[in-house]
Amino acid sequence: MALGTATAPYELRFDSGRICLDLLATTHPEERLDSADLLRAWITGSGLVPAGTPLAAADSSWIVNFRELRGHIGQLVRKKASRDSRPFVIALARVNELARAAPPVPSAVWDAGGSLVRVLRSPPTCAELLAAVARDTVELLTDPTARASIRQCEGDNCPIVYLDTSRGRRRRWCSSEVCGNRERVARHRRRAALARA
Repeated sequence: MALGTATAPYELRFDSGRICLDLLATTHPEERLDSADLLRAWITGSGLVPAGTPLAAADSSWIVNFRELRGHIGQLVRKKASRDSRPFVIALARVNELARAAPPVPSAVWDAGGSLVRVLRSPPTCAELLAAVARDTVELLTDPTARASIRQCEGDNCPIVYLDTSRGRRRRWCSSEVCGNRERVARHRRRAALARA
């Protein structure tokens, strides 16, 4: 998959409401973190680093580390918190361990046009970026309001997890344009088939 297609909105999604949940979405409908270019596109698209930040050090080891963290996040947000669940406890310990590292340090600097922009003093390391995502996970898990807003998409075979911040907390799909539209089309087809019968 070319990098140009990977940055299309339907390829890399940043609409779950949290960076850690956006990372979790990189498994659907297929593995999206399968090259260093795609990982770089995700890191930049997620807002972990400002656009234009050099990420030349991102390699296959970064992919392995981000996928590992993603697996732990899945364990933590798809299951009920439980001290008795060994997988939950292991995942929580690893996320806490990753969160201990310092995240990338931003600075505000003047750009050529006279506006303040965010830059990083130096290219971020994998550990710094993992720490930022792990800290986002810790914040999500320890915020009762946010945790209560975690939803699994009701679309057929859609594993996307998102924060439901809609009015009335009645959001059913990760995306009204994708899963919601599929459901509406399927409902229409069912009604049309019943009308013909």
